[in-house]
Amino acid sequence: MSNNDLTWADFEKVEIRTATVMAVEAFPQARKPAYKLTLDFGEFGIKRTSAQLTKLYQIDELVGKQVVAVVNFPPKQIATFMSECLVLGAVADDGTVTLLQTERTAQNGLRIA
Repeated sequence: MSNNDLTWADFEKVEIRTATVMAVEAFPQARKPAYKLTLDFGEFGIKRTSAQLTKLYQIDELVGKQVVAVVNFPPKQIATFMSECLVLGAVADDGTVTLLQTERTAQNGLRIA
């Protein structure tokens, strides 16, 4: 095992869960173009985050999408906003983010494994 390899126990510490986007707002104070998202994680509650999704997604098309996000990072200050989770996406060399989504609608809050 190299120094960069994760153990199964390391992976199990990362809580990746399903959520539905409830609301999206523009975030002009962010250094890079981004939106503020409000996400419903079911029994794990409502969390807010900032996501650099403006290249591929319009505000109105994000509402209602089911996404996956890491929920057990500590809160992070982004400009004037406190981010409570990290929405996952595939990041291209130019910074374009394509959201990771469930293949079918699943219950909010389910753990990704």
